[in-house]
Order: sequence, then structure tokens, then C-alpha cells
Amino acid sequence: MRVTMTSAAARTGHANEDFTGAVPTAAVLSDGAGISGTESICRHGVAWYASRLGGSLLNLLSLVRDRSLSALLAEAIEQVTDDHRDTCDVADPISPSATVAILRRSDGLIEHLVLGDSVLVLDRADGAPLVVSDPREVIISRSYRSALEAAAEGSDEYHRVLRELRANRNQPGGFWLAKDDPRAADEAITGSCPISELTGAVLLSNGASRIVDRFRLADWPGVMAVLASSGPAEIVHRVRQAEARHAVAADDATIAHCTDLGEA
Repeated sequence: MRVTMTSAAARTGHANEDFTGAVPTAAVLSDGAGISGTESICRHGVAWYASRLGGSLLNLLSLVRDRSLSALLAEAIEQVTDDHRDTCDVADPISPSATVAILRRSDGLIEHLVLGDSVLVLDRADGAPLVVSDPREVIISRSYRSALEAAAEGSDEYHRVLRELRANRNQPGGFWLAKDDPRAADEAITGSCPISELTGAVLLSNGASRIVDRFRLADWPGVMAVLASSGPAEIVHRVRQAEARHAVAADDATIAHCTDLGEA
């Protein structure tokens, strides 16, 4: 499997809170989530959490072949939580968390997992791409959208509303992310597809998937075509142009494009 990756921080001097990496049979993407005040809860920070989780997942994926992706994610969450349980308030509602996307080649299949609002797209040889996403955070966020838009970004009121939204994390009827409770992995969207039916796949953080779901600059077949011709950096370039054109705050944007899925 060949994996081409790109990851761009939202702005110069800003820590990139996305992570992506690959081993010969798998690719991982994690998108860290945090709000103002997180640094008082966890001395390590959101970028540390996302990269630590991604690194733990890659290690497990390279060593353990006979367990489900959900089980490996649960173990990775437990490992990272143990890494800072004694120094940070890991159970606080605003402690660092991350969305996750995983792709693994196994016994003639491509297995996938998505937790949170990262996106994974399987490019099928016959038919439209299969888009794997977890819409729960987007659905819940709609009820907070007007209050967030009415508050000045970065203000106390803005952060108050954001805290209320984040209180829905890892709660029944809410949305689920990797954080301190490994049971969140049971809520992930999972599935598999025969390798023979696929020509490629891509994992995107929500800062990159906005080329489709926010800016409507392309559909998913169009995105796969750009990836094939110009690579993932071109997608991020187009997103940055759209953010500037629409005066939208930039977000960390990360893409892992997987091709040659059947090759060792």
C-alpha cells in the first residue's frame, strides 16, 4: 500500500493538532479537539494527545493483526490516558480529545473505522466513492450554531456556548471522540470492503473535508480525481484559498491518500 500524506497547520506559529501516519498495511489520522482552558486541565495539550494517540494506534496496527479496529482504538485510548492520568485531569469535560480515522488491509479486505467528524472515502472501481462519516457532532452542533454565530469568536460567551456543546461529548445521545474512556471506541463507525473493489482511499481531517462539505468546491469523485492527478497538497491549497475568499477561520488540514491497496 502506498500512502501520500500532507498536513498543514491553520496558521504560521500555530501548533498543528492533526496527526497522520502509516505502516505497510494501515493508515491513521487523528484530529485533536480542544478549547480555551484546556491547557489548565492538561499540561501536555491537544497536539500531544492527537500525536500520542496516532502513534499508539500505528504501533498496535503493526504488531497486532488479529483484533478488530475498535479493540485496537480502545487499547490506544487506554494507553494514552495512562500516559497522563497522574499529571492531568483526564476526566474533565474539556480535557484533550481527538477524532480518528483508520484504514487497514487484512486478508483481502480493506477495513475502516471513523470516530468523530473526520472523513474516510473509499474509491470504488465501479460506482461512486463510498463516504464513511460520523454525523453525530454535526447534527448536535446545529442547535448551538446561532448562539455561536451571535457571540464574538474568542469571547467569554463564545467559549461558554462551546463548553455547552462539548458537554455532549461521549454521552448517550451525544457524539463520541477518543478521550479518556476506551468505551468510546465501541461507538465508532466501522466496516470493510474487498480490496478488489477499490482503486484507492483517502482519510481527511474536517479541516480538509470542508472542500466538499462546507465550500462545495468539488464532490467526492472530483476530490479523488484531484488526488490522483495532483496529490493531497492541492486539496489543502484549494481549501486555503476558499477560507481566505470567504473570510472563514482556517483549520488544521490533513490528508492521507492511499493507493496500490493490494500491494505489500
